[in-house]
Amino acid sequence: MTVNEKLLKALESATRYLEVSLSTLGNDEKAFTDNIWHAAAELEYALFLFSLILEEENDVSGLKPNPEIKKGEAKELLATARSFLVESKNSFNENLMNAYKCVYMARHYVFRVQEELARKKREASRK
Repeated sequence: MTVNEKLLKALESATRYLEVSLSTLGNDEKAFTDNIWHAAAELEYALFLFSLILEEENDVSGLKPNPEIKKGEAKELLATARSFLVESKNSFNENLMNAYKCVYMARHYVFRVQEELARKKREASRK
C-alpha cells in the first residue's frame, strides 16, 4: 500500500469516526468520547503521512494555520471538522497543500472538542 493510499484510508477512517461520534452525541457518552479519540488519532496519523509526502516536495513549516476556535457546541465543531475532511479528500489530487491545511484545521476542531471533554471530566472529578 502506498503512502497516498494509507493517507486516504486514514482520512476515510477519521471521517467515519466523526460521523459515528455525531450520531452518538447525547445518547452514549462513552461511545462519543471513544470515537472522538479515534478520529483524533487518525488525523494525527494523516498529518504524519502528509509530512512524509510534503517534506520531499515542499517546506510545510510555514503552512500551519493557527486558527482561533471559539467555544461552541460539539456538534458544530465536529461538523466543521468533517467538512474540512471532505474538502481535503476532494482537493487531494489537485492541491496537496490545501488538503494538508484542511486536515490540520480538522485536527484543531477535534482537539477543541477533546479539550472540552477533558474539562468536563476534571470538573466532575472535583465534585
